Amino acid sequence: MTRLSRPRRLAAVAVIALCAVTTAACSSSSDDPAGGGGGTYLVWDPYPQFADDSDWVALLKKCGTSAGVTVERTGYDTTDLTNKALLAAQQGNSPDVLVVDNPVISTLAEAGALTTTEENKLDVSSMEANLLGAGQSEGKTYGVPIGANTLALYYNKDLLDGAGVDPGSIKDWTSLTAALTKVKAAGKKGITFSAIGTEEGSFQFLPWFWGSGAQLTSLDSAQAVSALTLWTDWLKQGHAPNSVINNTQTTSWQEFATGEYAFAENGTWQLGNAEKLGFGYGTIAIPASTGGPAPAPTGGEFVSIPVQSDAGRYATTQQLVTCLTSADNLLTTDATLSYVAPVAAVQERQVAADPKLKVWVEAVKVARGRTGDNLGTKYPKISEPLWTAVQAALSGTKTPQEALAAAQAAASNG
Repeated sequence: MTRLSRPRRLAAVAVIALCAVTTAACSSSSDDPAGGGGGTYLVWDPYPQFADDSDWVALLKKCGTSAGVTVERTGYDTTDLTNKALLAAQQGNSPDVLVVDNPVISTLAEAGALTTTEENKLDVSSMEANLLGAGQSEGKTYGVPIGANTLALYYNKDLLDGAGVDPGSIKDWTSLTAALTKVKAAGKKGITFSAIGTEEGSFQFLPWFWGSGAQLTSLDSAQAVSALTLWTDWLKQGHAPNSVINNTQTTSWQEFATGEYAFAENGTWQLGNAEKLGFGYGTIAIPASTGGPAPAPTGGEFVSIPVQSDAGRYATTQQLVTCLTSADNLLTTDATLSYVAPVAAVQERQVAADPKLKVWVEAVKVARGRTGDNLGTKYPKISEPLWTAVQAALSGTKTPQEALAAAQAAASNG
């Protein structure tokens, strides 16, 4: 297939962005990085929740001072940031540093909006290969991971004790379902998760999908059917509530926080809330079908360097990115973001400081990027049919086999 030139690729991808953003966003001149010449370098990130007096912004300013420049930072909502980054690339006024959600890397790379780590001599040799893979496309790496989050199973210690369940005995799907059966026999509720018809639903289903041995290129394989059958059977047997069909990861957590559920599938971002629960809790890895931890999808951002018309800016930008992703700064930043570091040595320091992170570090070590395996921008065309299949099976409108067969057909035609 003939590859589009960079301007043509940018124009093609930007059409999508133009359809998604508001008129105000398209017409705004305040986002134009052209005004950031001289000693000012622009950083765009997906953390609008962090104010100018936050630790994150303090780190950005510190790295700017170390590089001898002033950093001007803007935080955007994740979707808005993607659209603005595509438009800025098309217009030739990208920021100097772009911090983006890892699945977005392939979209920006395909659009020709990012430089590679090789081009800018960014050292990624210490990064965990499975995490780095989320920022790779066609053998090239387009950024440095700043940290990762993923999924595991939180459990209610008090409830499991009352049901006679040892969480350490849960090693595979059979032992997990047996634990849920004991919980139900004790008159309690089993497990809650998010199966909503959005990316959140696919995100939460992927550990079970991958844990069965299934691949995203074959949504209707026997392994994939077994994973969806597991979830469907849990609803039929009363181990999971019907509310999971509409649950987001937030509402699923709220169900668990009532103290009525033995387990909840959720992420590292709930660790702060877990400390506020009115009962004892613990975490275990999501088990694969036949044992061991299942690969869960990675969340988290990459620090990337967009293409600039003035190549003379790259040297300073490289200093900024290297500072932001240094071992000491990763340790501080990942604590702020509730992330597991992408470097093994820093992960060890995290666990030493907080032993509760051990399960999360182990989960991250076997996690996968959703756009990995060279799926890149094909992933969204697979994810939507997948969450649609989950919805159809859990609602009873189709069997798991029928639902996944339809999903594979849709993905193939996407």
